[in-house]
Amino acid sequence: MPVTTLDPRTALVVVDLQKGVLAAPGSPYSTGDVLARTVRLAEAFRARGLPVVLVRVTAAADGSDAVPGRTELSRAGRAWPDGWDEIADELAGCPGDIVVTKRNWSAFYGTDLDLHLRRRGVTQIVVTGVATSIGVESTARAAHEHGYHVTLATDAMTDLDPEAHRHSVEKIFPRLGETGATAEILDLLAATAS
Repeated sequence: MPVTTLDPRTALVVVDLQKGVLAAPGSPYSTGDVLARTVRLAEAFRARGLPVVLVRVTAAADGSDAVPGRTELSRAGRAWPDGWDEIADELAGCPGDIVVTKRNWSAFYGTDLDLHLRRRGVTQIVVTGVATSIGVESTARAAHEHGYHVTLATDAMTDLDPEAHRHSVEKIFPRLGETGATAEILDLLAATAS
């Protein structure tokens, strides 16, 4: 289903487009393509005075803030290079942007994202980022649970696993909101501002 509308107070929420994440390969879209499409969206939102939220994930070097709990896939002992958690230069540095730091998959859990959005009267979010099936999906689920209208820019997100991306886009996202391409969202944004 195509995106039908954008609320007058819609925010762009960019998930984990940071140096270390962007160094990984993406599929079905390259992380470079995802970044370029997100930059176009961010510029359009900023030009209309709409909030842009840049979400970054980080972790303490000693692992002291790691999420507890047993999983089948190990999360232990990863050494991160300096600067891996810095927002991509192409997005960073705009003084009006909101920067949210998370330590979990979702940009809502354990952060002040909901507070930032509500204080600005935001009723809808457009989500982009990496990885589709992890940070993007978790953030979209939480936004839906918080009562926001959710729009997912499906060509401005990617995953390490193309099948995981496809599953999120085709099976999960239609239950959480509306999906569309960057160009569709930009067209709607222009029409909303007219």
